[in-house]
Amino acid sequence: MTKKQLESSLLLGLTAFIWGIAFVAQKSGARDVGPLTFSASRYFLGAIAILPCVYFFSEKKMPTAKRRLSLLAGSLCGALLFVASFLQQIGIQQTTVGKAGFITTLYIIIIPLIGLLFKQQVAKHVWFSVLLALVGMYLLCLTDGRVNIQSGDVYVFFCAIGFACQILIIDYFLPKVDPIYFAITQFFVAGLIALIFLPFFEPLDFSGIMSAKVSILYAGVISAGIGYTMQIIAQKHVQPVLASMIMSLEAVFSLLAGFLILGDRLSSRELLGCLLVFVAIIFAQLPIDKIKQKIGKRNLAGRFD
Repeated sequence: MTKKQLESSLLLGLTAFIWGIAFVAQKSGARDVGPLTFSASRYFLGAIAILPCVYFFSEKKMPTAKRRLSLLAGSLCGALLFVASFLQQIGIQQTTVGKAGFITTLYIIIIPLIGLLFKQQVAKHVWFSVLLALVGMYLLCLTDGRVNIQSGDVYVFFCAIGFACQILIIDYFLPKVDPIYFAITQFFVAGLIALIFLPFFEPLDFSGIMSAKVSILYAGVISAGIGYTMQIIAQKHVQPVLASMIMSLEAVFSLLAGFLILGDRLSSRELLGCLLVFVAIIFAQLPIDKIKQKIGKRNLAGRFD
């Protein structure tokens, strides 16, 4: 591993840490403001935070077609981001930070399953990961010998599906668009949709916003703005498999943050469930077929030595 790759890997680890702490900010902010108010404030701040990146990272003479596609793709992903984060913000009010982190990270396993709808093959080890994750979720939702699925867990699970869809669309458009224009548009649209729905479902409570200002600033500027920018910079120098593994540490950091900052407690059974979900997430990302091919080539080479 080169020095640049090592630095980028550490940067991705820091990003995962920032995103893990963001679950605490969301939980804390939910005590003072509704999910629409939190989402609108957060994503408008996120868009503003990365505006300076336009000067440093965007193309100076971008073709008009690329600029339009960046705005279109960003708008589509912004709508999905709103849905996913809105569901997450509702759910996190009714479950622990740690559980929310692990359930959200299931998007890594959901992504290849969505691929089935487009007749894409799913590797055998991914199916094993799905079964392992289901066992982990069962342990997380088991109370006194009975499955007790809280409404918050359901909201966060559907949030994971929303993030999976959003990531698939990002994966499709990102090679064709300017990432900074795309990100700013995404955050702005997510905030705008939340603002449009706000008058119909929540009172606009400025005193609540002031009470939650630290949580909103962290989730908007640090998590959305700085976190996303760091991810863009770092992923250029890290292989996708390694990058996704490092980013999945977000779930572990959310569990630790919930324990250390909010005093959340999980039983040994729930901790085992978290461990199984985390192992499933990591295993699903391993390039098993490539590893088998390398082992096969080595064995074949050894036979002819």
